[in-house]
Amino acid sequence: MKKDNLTKLDRAKKQVAAIKGFYNHLVVYLVINLALIIFKETVVVTILSKKAIGNPDFLNWIDWNVYGTPILWGIGLAIHGLVVFGSRPKFIRNWEERKIQEYMND
Repeated sequence: MKKDNLTKLDRAKKQVAAIKGFYNHLVVYLVINLALIIFKETVVVTILSKKAIGNPDFLNWIDWNVYGTPILWGIGLAIHGLVVFGSRPKFIRNWEERKIQEYMND
């Protein structure tokens, strides 16, 4: 019985660590992407003006990065959230349970 409680405690600690990791990821995502969006205009106007660069395509590249980064990173963050909060397909959970039982029986 004590071993079972220890296993539950370990699983609980692992789950709490995973949730904490997701929230840390979320905070970093918000801070960096807000900073990118807020400071984009300042950087473009002061450092990367059309006169200084002479290539408007470069400014389009910057726009794509400023708005593309939150989208692509957001997809990764959504996947991270799905994994952490247990929205795995049932066949994966069943496979995990079978493997755990298999190793426990060895």
